[in-house]
Amino acid sequence: MNIYVGNLPYEIDDGSLQDAFAGFGAVDSAKVIMDRDTGRSKGFGFVEMPDNGEAQAAIDGLNGTDLGGRSITVNEARPRPPRGGGGGFGGGGGGGRRY
Repeated sequence: MNIYVGNLPYEIDDGSLQDAFAGFGAVDSAKVIMDRDTGRSKGFGFVEMPDNGEAQAAIDGLNGTDLGGRSITVNEARPRPPRGGGGGFGGGGGGGRRY
């Protein structure tokens, strides 16, 4: 199960996030999302747990608890909405004058 973790303290790293969930069962991965420009945490991350029962126990046990001085939000991650395929360059605007 993929789990969303929000309102993370900016000091939390992947290892600390994994440690917070490891008490509830096996953790496949834990990733704090970082800002590309600043290299600083965006304040949220995702944890992947293979066992849905353990994942649900982690959600129930950690949601609203204090982690590094902040009350974290923990719930099942929703699938990312599809990105618009757009891209196109709009129609050509008839650039030439007609006399």
